[in-house]
Amino acid sequence: MVHTRMAVPVSTPFPCKVVHLTSVHPALDARILYKEGRTLAESGCRVVLIAPHDRDETVAGVRIRAVPPARTRRERMTRTVFRVYRAALEEDAALYHLHDPELIPAGLGLKLRGKKVIYDVHEDLPRQTLIKEWLPAWCRPLTAKAAGWLETVGAAFFDGIIGATPLISRRFPREKTITVRNYPLLEELVFPEAPAYQRRAPVMVYVGALSEYRGLRQMIQAVALVPDSLKARLVLAGRFSPAELEEEARRLPGWSKTEYLGWQSRTGVARLLSRSRLGLVLLHPRPNYYDSLPVKLFEYLAAGLPVVASDFPGWREIVEKNRCGFLVDPLDPRAVAQAVTRLLENPLEAEAMGRRGREAAVRYYNWEGEGKNLTAFYSSLLRR
Repeated sequence: MVHTRMAVPVSTPFPCKVVHLTSVHPALDARILYKEGRTLAESGCRVVLIAPHDRDETVAGVRIRAVPPARTRRERMTRTVFRVYRAALEEDAALYHLHDPELIPAGLGLKLRGKKVIYDVHEDLPRQTLIKEWLPAWCRPLTAKAAGWLETVGAAFFDGIIGATPLISRRFPREKTITVRNYPLLEELVFPEAPAYQRRAPVMVYVGALSEYRGLRQMIQAVALVPDSLKARLVLAGRFSPAELEEEARRLPGWSKTEYLGWQSRTGVARLLSRSRLGLVLLHPRPNYYDSLPVKLFEYLAAGLPVVASDFPGWREIVEKNRCGFLVDPLDPRAVAQAVTRLLENPLEAEAMGRRGREAAVRYYNWEGEGKNLTAFYSSLLRR
């Protein structure tokens, strides 16, 4: 299902060289490398990704040009940004694609040199800034306004804007903005050796950043409340943010029923989902989460898993419409445990929910349509 704000022709770009820039995301980021980068490479572009990485290499048809990873946030926002910008100049491409707000000044520098520039907006930056834990509370509103101003200035000069959700896209000029949702690649979530649903262990899974506002505490507390007779286990895949949160998590009563796997490759994620019975998406009711489209929700659907998700209006339309899981108050571990218990006690019902979710992912929530939208947008920019 393709949604745009800017009308773009459905065509593929002619051969060209494009450079994706990030100082924040890892080189193997799913959206940047495996979705956008690979899609553009397959359509005929020569794609370079400049990103923090340990070596230069080519992955999925994309040439990765590595810059040294930063050791601190300050180093990332200064030295790493400069290194990314310097490498971008050396590549001398037809079009540059930025993925981080801190690279907006670099993008303006590229514009001054006559380059075409796209800004890919992954998050609602002003809203996100309001809950940045590393910022003192008193300065968050002012910083959020400054961040919004920086994006407005960039948008005025850049050639195109890509929003990851419709809400993000509405903040930018309609005539140069499209929406490219971060929907999953269906083929990477089909694991050939997946056991039949009824034979899987009673595992509830969460994949993503492990933080307070993403429901970490409630997930661990909920598994402790699931009846012992069901032998339920919570499996976590991701990194703690901040790292100190791991020590607190291990003291919660449900940790004895929790398995922590750490960061997983895309193949590892597919394998994990293929052995699980349900997926958890319990983001807290924060300003930047209400209208978000978390990729993990759609990955669970694509993997055929029923979901237990936060009861947000936008998510209600997805989950209730497709009858693929339960919506709960994410701050209530007891409500989460009740939903999990129902799914584990009724495997036939749960399997049917997962099947409907998979059908919805195949029909609506997948990268194929978004990728076509992206290549058409590139084509329109390069033909101007």
